[in-house]
Amino acid sequence: MQQFTVPQFIDVEDKIIGPVTARQFVIMLGGSLLTAICYKLLAFTAFLAAGMFIMGSCGVLAFFKVNGMPFHFFILNFFQTLGRPGLRVWNKMVSGFQNDLGEKAPPPRPATPVSPTKVYAASRLAELSLIVDTRGAYRGEGEEKETAVKFRAAANTTSGNEPNSRSKK
Repeated sequence: MQQFTVPQFIDVEDKIIGPVTARQFVIMLGGSLLTAICYKLLAFTAFLAAGMFIMGSCGVLAFFKVNGMPFHFFILNFFQTLGRPGLRVWNKMVSGFQNDLGEKAPPPRPATPVSPTKVYAASRLAELSLIVDTRGAYRGEGEEKETAVKFRAAANTTSGNEPNSRSKK
């Protein structure tokens, strides 16, 4: 059988400058460029306020993590959650509808009778799990009885004897 190397730590970003990843470097570089543009366009007090806000928000976006994921993923997930309805309601449409291609959907088929599924009791489930865990070495109580009856019936027919009948005492 062929052996393959399985990649590990695929969720760890590559470090390019010391402990800084490429994503963090690009975010901080963008923040620095925006701060430089603010320096050229704004008065000094407005530049300080805008520069601190820009570099602070870029620092949070670059280095802060929420539940082990980068902050920008957290913000995206937050806005996606706000866009979704809070309550999901299933509306089954019985009438015909049009699909994406503009074709009319076929009329619904009449309901076919469904055969009832076999429901196993908890003891039977435990027995089945034991059979699976032992890889078939344990046959189960019901199966052992059936096998024993079949074995006795086969033994009796080959020897010419009739099945044992209980005598009344």
